[in-house]
Amino acid sequence: MHVSSCRRPARARTVAVSLLLAGVTGFLSHGVLAQPAPADESAQGETLSPEASPPKKGAYLSDWYNQDLTLIGSKDISFGPQPADDIYLEYEYFGRKGPFELYGYIDIPKIFNIGNSHDKGVWDHGSPVFMEHEPRISIDYLAGRSLAIGPFKEWYVAFDWIYDHGSNSANRANTLYSGLGTDIDTRSRVNLSANLYGRYQWENYGASNEYSWDGYRAQLKYIVPISSFSNGASLTYIGFTNFDFGSDLHKDNPARTANATVATNVLLYSFTHLRFTLVGRYFHNGGNWEDGSELNFGDGNFRARSNGWGYYAGIGYQF
Repeated sequence: MHVSSCRRPARARTVAVSLLLAGVTGFLSHGVLAQPAPADESAQGETLSPEASPPKKGAYLSDWYNQDLTLIGSKDISFGPQPADDIYLEYEYFGRKGPFELYGYIDIPKIFNIGNSHDKGVWDHGSPVFMEHEPRISIDYLAGRSLAIGPFKEWYVAFDWIYDHGSNSANRANTLYSGLGTDIDTRSRVNLSANLYGRYQWENYGASNEYSWDGYRAQLKYIVPISSFSNGASLTYIGFTNFDFGSDLHKDNPARTANATVATNVLLYSFTHLRFTLVGRYFHNGGNWEDGSELNFGDGNFRARSNGWGYYAGIGYQF
């Protein structure tokens, strides 16, 4: 399954859809803070959504390290030139301890062997595991003082590691984003975090940028509490946008692009343990593929579909 010199692109669910499930106590922007985090905390944790009422003491296994399992169905996900449909299982964690703000997830692709023809997973020679980990380390905490400047209230060394195991090295991806992050005081109900990364690419499905520094990512994460209900549930809007730019992929393959954008919009309805998620995600040049390019992965010519909407629905349990 080749396309020019490049293999089929990464599954990159990331960015989460994990957040889909995420929710619960402190959702969004990204990495959460310990336990049900207050609404004015970091949005970095992809699970930052305040509860309608605080969970009882001992509701979770840890008072700072939050975990959940979620079953997710996805449709028309365009991280590659052929949109994939899948049903997969996700383990997610988030929390804050001292200077460390943690967020990450591990997916088991196609767990029930259900998906379209472009989807491969654990049972059909596809990837048995896909994961993303987004730790941040507070510079303010390590310095022992506030480094706030205007609305930028806390600063971090930020990382985003994405790994798709693949069935062999040509079907594997291993990417590290590293850079600087901050939480932004909006003086409103909106929680906002931002990160700016440089990208180092190890394996990338055989693409030409393997084992090199290649491009950057600007990331914005935001969360807006909508409402709480008498049944103990809360409804939260969570969103994040990743803008990748400066890649050299297009220089030796006209089907690839220098830039790519993914904008994710989440509605999270959550209780202390149970949560339901609906997600709409818009792709532009998803996976750095040029929409409408003519490609051939060995099964005949087709035109790339890397622009457009994809959707997720999830039901999960936090513990």
